[in-house]
Amino acid sequence: MTQPEARARLDSAAPHPLSELLRCPPSIAGFLTDAVEHLEFEAGETIFRQHAISRGLYVVVSGQFQRKTERIETRLSLGPARAGDLVELAAVLGDGLHTYTLVALTEGSALLLPGDALEKAFQAYPQLRMQLLEELAREVSRAYSSCSAARLANLRKHHATNAAD
Repeated sequence: MTQPEARARLDSAAPHPLSELLRCPPSIAGFLTDAVEHLEFEAGETIFRQHAISRGLYVVVSGQFQRKTERIETRLSLGPARAGDLVELAAVLGDGLHTYTLVALTEGSALLLPGDALEKAFQAYPQLRMQLLEELAREVSRAYSSCSAARLANLRKHHATNAAD
């Protein structure tokens, strides 16, 4: 893959602004706005746990949060969640169970779009679900690119160490 192709791929996977992701008719936007809950968190507080039932879609307003998961008896840190990040699209769009645990690293706040309100919005305006599915695909692509880059860096480091021996 050439450098311009790689750049185009990364650009297409870039997160889209929340206003674009939740673009919908004014009646649906008003309904979602009325349903939003504002949540405050203390440092060290667990917001939700992996495999628990999701309450809805979180939008980080302030603070820093850490995503952690356990896969095949291995604990992994998935990276931080910061202001503006959508949290747990996979749970909202999938089976309704959290795919990771979210912990507040600092004091922070988030908006919660309750799952039942989102489901009603999806029924009234199916394009909203598609917009969020597209964002989930970009999120997966970003994670894959990040993992691939880290794996490549480790391989290079391994080869350089072996070559020095």
